[in-house]
Amino acid sequence: MTISTHNRMKRLILITIIALLALQPAVELRSLTNGGPEWHITATAQAKPKKAKKAKRKSTKHKSKNTSSGNVPVISTLTSSTAPARSPLLTVTVPQGNRRVDYKAITVYFNRSLRIPVCVAYELTATMVSMADAPGAEKRRNHKFYGDPNVAGSPDWGDYRKSGYTRGHMAPAMDMRWNHQAMAECFLMTNICPQIEQLNNGPWKSLEESVHRWAKRDGSIWVYTGPIMGSRGQRIGPQHDIAVPSAFYKVLYAPRQQRAIAFIYDNQAGGGGMARHATTIAEVERRTGITFFPRMAATTARALKRQCDLSQWR
Repeated sequence: MTISTHNRMKRLILITIIALLALQPAVELRSLTNGGPEWHITATAQAKPKKAKKAKRKSTKHKSKNTSSGNVPVISTLTSSTAPARSPLLTVTVPQGNRRVDYKAITVYFNRSLRIPVCVAYELTATMVSMADAPGAEKRRNHKFYGDPNVAGSPDWGDYRKSGYTRGHMAPAMDMRWNHQAMAECFLMTNICPQIEQLNNGPWKSLEESVHRWAKRDGSIWVYTGPIMGSRGQRIGPQHDIAVPSAFYKVLYAPRQQRAIAFIYDNQAGGGGMARHATTIAEVERRTGITFFPRMAATTARALKRQCDLSQWR
């Protein structure tokens, strides 16, 4: 074979290779045993990757109108085996049929049959009050009412609608503004009772504001709040199974000053000033069947339960 013929063959091969490359085949260069190059052409073209189909987003709209992103509380219901050590002062003796639920800042004794708490206990310190009153504290408007799915019998927020009663906090929101979780959990329906609007936003609110101030002044106050059930037996809710209290109590204990007092307000409008509602803890125990300070020395507890001197608190 002449040199010119050989060159023509090489050009023909190169033209063929270039044409095949234009079709995007896979080309592999091998080394032959005699040292010369061989163009090994694989006739399988590369497949174009398929575009991933965009997944259709399903609507996640909540049926409840009071739900907004970021406001759902982190429910940290604790059991006796998982709860951290709690002060003995959070313990009260309640009649059978009530379940204790420990949240971050409050301890709730919840009655499944009545579907309301019978007692809500917590400590309010001067530090908590200062944090709650600070400009950066939690805002009430950022929190909504929710049922607690971990507690059997807990109402839903909508069960009180068109009932004629407000959702009355037993542990008030103003005392929980110092912490996001504490604030969120006080809006759980396990902390709520049906309360007449004129009481909730009137004399009862004034009492809560006084307790808030007294805690800052005294350093620490233990607060116990709950309903007193009457003989009427009124119920509200879609299933008419949420009990309406006839009155409410609030028990206060200032450990540093060794002072104690209680208040009872009827679940109705009006009722007069705070002095008219002041009473003893012993009277609250008589009307509710609850025993306060069961782990305290008996003589100390008896002395506290007989106190009713409002002038020592003002």
